[in-house]
Amino acid sequence: MSATKARVIDLSPEDCYQQLLGGVPETRGMRSGRQAIAPGAECGEHSTKAHEEVLVILTGSGVAKLGDGSSLELRGGQIAYIPPQMTHNVVNAGDTVLRYIYVVAPVNEP
Repeated sequence: MSATKARVIDLSPEDCYQQLLGGVPETRGMRSGRQAIAPGAECGEHSTKAHEEVLVILTGSGVAKLGDGSSLELRGGQIAYIPPQMTHNVVNAGDTVLRYIYVVAPVNEP
């Protein structure tokens, strides 16, 4: 595996989606990005598959609708955890832009 390097990534204020880390060879498997969702919009249903995900909510409010029928209320200053194999969709339930950073990492079962 190629060596990864420490680095700083600037956040672009204009983009509604920005990939921050793309996995191998940038990292050993972690991926990350920044998302901005307009009021009433959503990111689209997807699955974590064999990964776990953390959402770092920067501003705004929303709901993470989970595939098991439950949901997580989200607001700025919170961190939400999405376990492996979980279908989910993030919906902006507020009246301002919902901004968050997601971090996805592969799960190595013990």
